[in-house]
Amino acid sequence: MKQVYLDHAATTPLDKRVLDAMKPYFSEKFGNASSLHSFGTDAMEAIEKARESIAKVINAKSEEIVFTSGGTESDNLALQEIGYSNRGKGNHIITTKIEHHAVENTCKFLEKDGFEVTWLDVDKEGFVDLNELEKSITGKTILVSVMHANNEIGTIEPVAEIGKICKSKGVYFHTDTVQSLGKEKIDVEAMNIDLLSASAHKFYGPKGIGFLYVRKGTKINPLMQGGIHEKGLRPGTENVPGIVGMEKALNLAEKEMEKENIKERKLAKKIVEGVLKIENSWINGPPVGKKRLSNNINLGFDFVEGESMVLMLSDKGIAASTGSACSTKSLKPSHVLRAIGLQLVKCHGSLRVSLGKGTSAKDINYFLQELKPIVKRLREISPLGGK
Repeated sequence: MKQVYLDHAATTPLDKRVLDAMKPYFSEKFGNASSLHSFGTDAMEAIEKARESIAKVINAKSEEIVFTSGGTESDNLALQEIGYSNRGKGNHIITTKIEHHAVENTCKFLEKDGFEVTWLDVDKEGFVDLNELEKSITGKTILVSVMHANNEIGTIEPVAEIGKICKSKGVYFHTDTVQSLGKEKIDVEAMNIDLLSASAHKFYGPKGIGFLYVRKGTKINPLMQGGIHEKGLRPGTENVPGIVGMEKALNLAEKEMEKENIKERKLAKKIVEGVLKIENSWINGPPVGKKRLSNNINLGFDFVEGESMVLMLSDKGIAASTGSACSTKSLKPSHVLRAIGLQLVKCHGSLRVSLGKGTSAKDINYFLQELKPIVKRLREISPLGGK
């Protein structure tokens, strides 16, 4: 059976060139980077080389890069420790109603601990209102957290404008770039970003490794207690193979970004044109080619259940999803789709298709070929009246 992977927003396959770069650090250069002997110094040298290279990609200083286990840890470290470290100044945090669960649930946790959180609305395409954001900042505001690109509908937020507002108000600005790093150009100086979260497995790197950019001078304490690794902000023996792999993957992604974006936009347009020929279907989020990730297409269908589409597509060897990989086992409607104004019943009819380096026009043809009869069959048995 033909196999087509259209779920790159959930995770990406490890690039073979990345695996080759990692291999020596599993068995030959396996030392603990904290050790003083040559095995340890070789490991530390690899870490610092990777740190410097990653910093250059986002126009940061190498000492501003803190290695973590991935996006969720980075988000928690940023939000919790900015909150607790700056509680003497204020207890107000601003975020949006479409953040990834790693930000959303961390903010809810902080609310339970006495912090005030403002949850900004978004428009029907998922964009934040800059005027509303600026008006929400008070004398007690210590942090604004707005993701760069949404993981479900691909909306690319006006991060540079948000950073400018935050800088003028003297408020820390954090952005989750887990979906966008390696797909969109990011410059922490030009965008006035104080904290940035990233995860390697979203740009063809290994799972279990990510980083948090922390602007020099930012008041922040460690989330965990332990040794003095990562300047005391993230204790624990460093994942040397993962760090080396992340650096390699990020630089490859940066070099190949323009070419991949052109290809993916073309394929995304092909999908949208094909799907919109199906009656009672639509696209969630901005139009393809506008302020949207090139590889993200979130589709909606009346009288169809998204989970059923995913399972029936899987039977045909096609991998897609209904939304965030972190919530696919939940039957709750997408908080992102609800935030952009979709009715409850329409939220359940969503399908997220996310493209990658290996996606071809033949893959898209096969997807469209199999999707149409699946939608037809599900509508025939739907209790919602889609026959």
